Amino acid sequence: MRSALVFGAMENVPNRFLLAKLAAKATRKFHRPHTRVEETVNEVLVRFSCASPVRESQNIAKVQPFRRGKQTLLPRTARAQAVA
Repeated sequence: MRSALVFGAMENVPNRFLLAKLAAKATRKFHRPHTRVEETVNEVLVRFSCASPVRESQNIAKVQPFRRGKQTLLPRTARAQAVA
């Protein structure tokens, strides 16, 4: 049953929305033509229950805050041209 697979995958993925996003991406990548999408989703959830797909992102020490520098902002004239 798929609910058992989802609960098994939730042990390695801390957020249900992240699980849905990762499962959708993995399903698109692993899907083979002429097979049912439901079977591919089940295979992805089984893989997620065996191994963590987000193991590297769990380490908070590696995460750097996003800082916007002055070089990323466009001058006012360039912004006006980009909109027009």
